[in-house]
Amino acid sequence: MDLSFPLSITVAAPLLSFLLSFFSILWLITVKNDLFLDQPNERSLHRVPVSRIGGLGLLFGVIATWLCYSITIPDSVLIGIGSLMVISLADDVWRAPIWCRLMVQTVVAVWFSMSLLLDVYGWGFVAGTVVAIIWMSNLYNFMDGSDGLAGGMAVIGFGVYGWLAYVAGANDFAVINFSITAAAMAFLMHNFYPARIFMGDVGSIPLGYLAAALGVLGWLYHLWSMWIPVLVFFPFIADATVTLIKRLLQGKKIWRAHREHYYQRIVQSGFGHRNTALAIYGLMLATGASAVWTNEQDMAIQIRVVMVWGSIYLVLMGVSDWNHGTHSDQG
Repeated sequence: MDLSFPLSITVAAPLLSFLLSFFSILWLITVKNDLFLDQPNERSLHRVPVSRIGGLGLLFGVIATWLCYSITIPDSVLIGIGSLMVISLADDVWRAPIWCRLMVQTVVAVWFSMSLLLDVYGWGFVAGTVVAIIWMSNLYNFMDGSDGLAGGMAVIGFGVYGWLAYVAGANDFAVINFSITAAAMAFLMHNFYPARIFMGDVGSIPLGYLAAALGVLGWLYHLWSMWIPVLVFFPFIADATVTLIKRLLQGKKIWRAHREHYYQRIVQSGFGHRNTALAIYGLMLATGASAVWTNEQDMAIQIRVVMVWGSIYLVLMGVSDWNHGTHSDQG
């Protein structure tokens, strides 16, 4: 990691990423081929066909910027992003089989974990990291179901990563994250309610992978503890994980699309896409701010902060379950 990375590039690179993503997404909006349109159905929250390949433009801006400025990033990460984009785009267009998607996700996660962690931390840690990367990749996709939500999470989450790297003097790693932040901000300008384009699996799966992989890299570079990425992306992790566990206990097929996530309930309750996104942005900013503060504290305090947020979310989700059950009974 090159700590002497020019400060000017810390500003110029995100700006380039923003411009490349903004205009490439603007062009993608004009592509009206039926293969790329997300048709509304009984499980979706939108009512008219919308393009679902916005993630291509978002990631194009990021990767082009990294290559333009010769950003140092492990090959396993770059090739992993490319592999996930290919299989995810195939799923967006032709509905790739779940076993095929999981196989590619597993290979990418195993390669990253083995190449960076095996020699020092052993097989047990590698296995846990593989599971975490695969889950983060998919939960980010699960949470991409309301206008502005996944894009806003990327802006805030990678923005916090970038800030923590910047204040630690790791300008190169800050640029990696700020480039994603800027591209996500460009995407959000087209995706905030009413969305003109969706991220699609081609965007959400690689972003989830990056959230996990860069979280691990920041830990390896001694920029933060392993608890910090959990805090930064806590709103997505809590909603998706609790919803998955509930569906497993109910014997439902967890890979099937549904409208049982807590954010989906909020939208359907009449709160709407815009207000739901803004409310969750507030939660994201709060967990992100707590991560920035917690990063300067000892491990015991970090664990307590995670437990406090976990308790807060369990209460909020418990209230949502009770309210949902009450209204269902009345209906």
